[in-house]
Order: sequence, then C-alpha cells, then structure tokens
Amino acid sequence: MSTIKHVAIIMDGNGRWAKKRFRPRIWGHVRGSGVVSDIVEAADEVGLKSLTLYAFSTENWSRPLDEVSTLFKLLKKFLMKEKARILSNNIKFKVIGEIANLPKDTINLIRDVENLSSNATGLNLTFAFSYGGRAEIVRAINNFNEKNPGTAMTESDLSSLMYRPEAGDVDLMIRTGGDQRISNFLLWQMAYAELFFTPTAWPDFSVSEFKKIIEHVSNRERRFGNVSAQSGLDETAEQAQSNKSLFAKGANV
Repeated sequence: MSTIKHVAIIMDGNGRWAKKRFRPRIWGHVRGSGVVSDIVEAADEVGLKSLTLYAFSTENWSRPLDEVSTLFKLLKKFLMKEKARILSNNIKFKVIGEIANLPKDTINLIRDVENLSSNATGLNLTFAFSYGGRAEIVRAINNFNEKNPGTAMTESDLSSLMYRPEAGDVDLMIRTGGDQRISNFLLWQMAYAELFFTPTAWPDFSVSEFKKIIEHVSNRERRFGNVSAQSGLDETAEQAQSNKSLFAKGANV
C-alpha cells in the first residue's frame, strides 16, 4: 500500500511552453488549465487523501496584468465547470491564501463550492491562490498569540492553525517545468516531503506521468531522520522521546 497520501504540485512551465510555440504566455495557462481536471480525477482514483495545487503565489501579483487577469478567469471557469463533479465525487474543496483582492463574484463562487462540499469525506482538494508559505506561518503564529497571550506555542499548535490542517503533511511535492525550487510553497507542511522535479511543462503533464511519479516515490525509503524506514513521523517521534528519557535517567547506552 502506498505511503503517499498528500501530493502537492507546483504547476509550472505554462508560459515557457507557450513561448516555444510562438504563442502568448496566457495561452499556456489556458492549455494548462485543461490538465487540472484529469489530475484531480487521477488523484481520487489512486486513493490520495489530499491534493494541493499551487495556482497563484503572492509573488505572481507582479506579473503582467493580462496574465494575472487570465489566471483569475481560469479559476472561476474551473469552479463553474467542475462544481457539480466536485460535489458528486465527494471531494472537499478549499482555496488557501489571501484571496480578498480577487473579483467579488469569484470569491462568492469559491465560498459557495467550499460550503457545499464542507461535509465531503473524500479527497481534500486545495487550490493555493495568492498564497505564500511564509505568510501562512506568520498568520498562524499571530492567530495563536492573539488567542493565547504569553503561552508557548507547540508544533502541534502551529500545525492546527495552518490554512488546511486536515490535509496533513505533504508526502510528495511535484514541480513541473524543469525548475528545482519549492518557491515558498507549503513550507511547514513539506518538512519531510519527497521532492520530484520533472522537465515536463504543465500543459504536457499527463495522468500516466503523474501515476508513475507516485509509484516511483512510493518505492523510496522514507526514514524521517531515523536509520531505517518507519511507519511515519509519529513512530519516529515516540522512539526519540524514549531515547531522551533514557539519557535523562543516566542510562548506560
């Protein structure tokens, strides 16, 4: 059984894909948007618990206005087109990020799909839009300090205050388009994620490649800082605490 439960994807390479074909960058985004539905369907099919897609970063606001506007329109178009399928497939949808500056009708549509799918028990589908990993951590810390002044924060506290704690830590991060950076994406959640960088641009990314990457990474030995594979971070943490206790008692080890 695959240990990969949460996959995060940086959908990169759209603009470069279009330029190679002597077309405007926005054409690449339009073509790339058509891939999203196929990958969401495949994620559900292979039994993932969570899929998080990086659609628009806080840094992307500096891009040309027509490109930013196109990305907004594509998000709205996707939700209008896929709303019924999201609901019928028991998918729990959420957008994370600072979306207050999006068009009002798009925000209303986002909230509508989020509310209607809030009780779904299937795939946690997340779009990161106007999102930054550092900003998410700062937001969580400020929220905690406001509600718990003078109290020390734990890792569990911080995890619970992320935009979408139920999605869990990222097991695998895929970036398309050839660049090998995580670009301020889910910094807290990717502490022990496996990373996979493919030269395939997002408009050419296929379900077949997606499944092959998951299968390939599933065969990696994930040690979580230990010397051998463990069932996960919880078991490793328990062993670490046991070792600490032994040293604290002056055990001869």
